[in-house]
Amino acid sequence: MKKTSLFENGMIWFGAGVSIAEILTGTYLASLGFKEALLAIIIGHIIGGFLMFLAGVIGGVNNKSSMESVKMAFGHKGGLLFAILNVVQLSGWTAIMIYDGALSATSIFKTGFPLWCVIIGGLIVIWILIGITDLGKLNVVIMAALFILSIVLCGVLMRSNAPLKSVGDPLSFGAALELSVSMPLSWLPCIADYTREAKEPVKASGLSALIYCIVSAWMFLIGMFGAMKMGTGDIATIMLKAGLGILALLIIIFSTVTTTFLDSLSAGISFESIVPQFRGKWAAVIVTVIGTICAILFPMDNITNFLYAIGSVFAPMIAVMIADYFILHKKDSDAFNYKNLIAWLIGFILYRFLMHTDVIVGYTVPDMILTIIITLVLSKIPAFSSKVKEA
Repeated sequence: MKKTSLFENGMIWFGAGVSIAEILTGTYLASLGFKEALLAIIIGHIIGGFLMFLAGVIGGVNNKSSMESVKMAFGHKGGLLFAILNVVQLSGWTAIMIYDGALSATSIFKTGFPLWCVIIGGLIVIWILIGITDLGKLNVVIMAALFILSIVLCGVLMRSNAPLKSVGDPLSFGAALELSVSMPLSWLPCIADYTREAKEPVKASGLSALIYCIVSAWMFLIGMFGAMKMGTGDIATIMLKAGLGILALLIIIFSTVTTTFLDSLSAGISFESIVPQFRGKWAAVIVTVIGTICAILFPMDNITNFLYAIGSVFAPMIAVMIADYFILHKKDSDAFNYKNLIAWLIGFILYRFLMHTDVIVGYTVPDMILTIIITLVLSKIPAFSSKVKEA
């Protein structure tokens, strides 16, 4: 397997960060006001970025994909639960990204929503078939173009004389913080799929998390600032009001492709953990086709519940992995680790409970702290066997 350089890893996660989903989620924070929203974006991405780094290190150092590294904490059969859930959430992300990209493209060039879904889905398939290590100069050119176009968009918004005003449904600071954490959190079950191929996995994990979170926070800021300037949370309307025209279309199409192909590709890699005989690349193509069909058939306008669902599953999962790997220094190779599965289940229930309270620090941090403590406590119970051998 060809190893990727730090630069290549950086380009991968720059592309993941330049995303319509990030801009869209940023618009939800516009009701808070500029200062509070900015604070929520920064703190949320610091928390999420640190967790991304740890997840990247676990898989990268052990040369394991994200879902294979999950099996180190939950057992090689217990980990299948998270592989299945990961394929589901990444398939959902693929559909949502295609839907959002096509919807925004249709608002700019009214050539038909289904056609744009097919165009975006087709480009994603091309990216998958080319592959991470062979994108090379094409990826650099696309990333440079997106960087320039994003700067142009920022410049146009900054020059607007429109006053900043809060728009959208009211949102508490804790909920805004959680939305900011949720984006990097959604990449936790994916990052090791790429750091395992890095020449320097620890440095690659740090650089990947850093670049992604800086760019993602920037996209959040564009969405939030644009909504407050233009008085709407509709991305296409913001870009049209900013006078971008064809530039807006290019940003929408290529940012959707460079982010979504990582979702599809990781879904394929996760599927390999479930069915090792099936090639991940072709599973990724199937996920993209299904995502394209779902984007055409089903409305996906509000993704906040989807983001919270991801947090409730994967925040306690990574908490258990952190406790197991960095504190207990364990690598479980047996069928099930019931202690860790129970710790995750309690963490999942706690997260869902915290969602119904207004916690100023969000739900992820307290849930993860409690889940780590529960994992450590359960590990000390000698009468409770954490390893169950296969018959």
